[in-house]
Amino acid sequence: MDEQRGPRTGPPEPWRAGGPPRWWRHGPPGWSRRAAERDEDLESARRARWPWPSTVLLTAFVVIGSGFADHAQAGERAALDPWGRALLFVSGALLLWRWRHPVAVLGGTVAAVLVYLGAGYPYGPVFLTVAVACFTAVVSGRRYAAWAAMGTLWAGHLLLVHLLYRWLPPAGDDAASWTEEIVVATWVVALLAVSELARVRREQWARERAERARAERRRADEERLRIARELHDVLAHSISVINVQAGVGLALLDSDPEQARTALTTIKAQSKEALGEVRQVLDTLRAPGAAPRAPAPGLDRLPDLVEQAAGAGLTVTVEGEPPRLSPGADLAAFRIVQEALTNVVRHSGSREACVRVERRDGRLRLLIDDDGPATGADAGGTGNGLAGMRERAAALGGTIEAGTRPDGGFRVLAVLPIEAEEDR
Repeated sequence: MDEQRGPRTGPPEPWRAGGPPRWWRHGPPGWSRRAAERDEDLESARRARWPWPSTVLLTAFVVIGSGFADHAQAGERAALDPWGRALLFVSGALLLWRWRHPVAVLGGTVAAVLVYLGAGYPYGPVFLTVAVACFTAVVSGRRYAAWAAMGTLWAGHLLLVHLLYRWLPPAGDDAASWTEEIVVATWVVALLAVSELARVRREQWARERAERARAERRRADEERLRIARELHDVLAHSISVINVQAGVGLALLDSDPEQARTALTTIKAQSKEALGEVRQVLDTLRAPGAAPRAPAPGLDRLPDLVEQAAGAGLTVTVEGEPPRLSPGADLAAFRIVQEALTNVVRHSGSREACVRVERRDGRLRLLIDDDGPATGADAGGTGNGLAGMRERAAALGGTIEAGTRPDGGFRVLAVLPIEAEEDR
């Protein structure tokens, strides 16, 4: 039984390069492993675009708003001249690069605002440009640079209004009150706090999006492996029976035409059943989430397996009564027995096999024995039979043991948990 001694594991060769072929149009969503990368590329492209609309609106608001502030603070602060308007325009226009160079933009806006305040121009919405630049820097992950820039802004403002005001316009200006400094400090801390909160939320959304992408890839991988197991088990069993019957038919075509007709009838019935099961598997690909039109096979179809094995020249004895199982466990048990009998037909010199069904300690035990010896014959198997059985058992929390017996035969022992009958 070469496939049991040296199984190949993993997806079929055409799919190993990174997903199903491009012509595969009806698979469940999430086949492509590059879906998350494409989402990240789209997000990067969105950020890379120049934020013209928001920059124009902010700059216009700052320039026009500062004009109103100039009228309201006439006589208290220096008049807003073209140099002052140029500083306002520069501080707003720098925001056009805020996503590409967040730290440089934040430093530039802080410098422009400090020069503006040092020139004695009126207070107004000029701080809005610093707020937007700070928010962008923190959200972009440059949080330490943002904290340093905002600290510089507050320290510079403190220096201007409490020390350098004597030599700066407007003439005769007095030092600002400490209450005003507390307000400025509170505004700086609040701005940084809001920016940090936005950064944390953004990182959380990014983690959730990445986790959803990983979960989607896991579901796609599990579905791909499930379909591969189903197709392998259905085709391997049916083609093995067809192979044996075809050999019988060819051998008896001239000497015993009636027996050859019986072999051909078995081939026709077995191929029809295989086509039906393959079509059922493929239907789940064409309509993801749709309910299957036929019930999944279970241990209640053991007599059918016995009959099919008899058609291939194998006498199978069944001992024990199958318990009630959940649909998943029932299908896994059926496929394990089917694959084990297929291996006997394909690789064993024995024409007799025994299937023993036991319920012990809340677990189902399946023993499939044949007397051997191994023939080394190959009926077109893929070598994934034992791997598929182990995957089915492991998915349910069970185990598979397979190996030669001391008397020269071969045994497959499957232990599966028995779930609640209500789940059936």
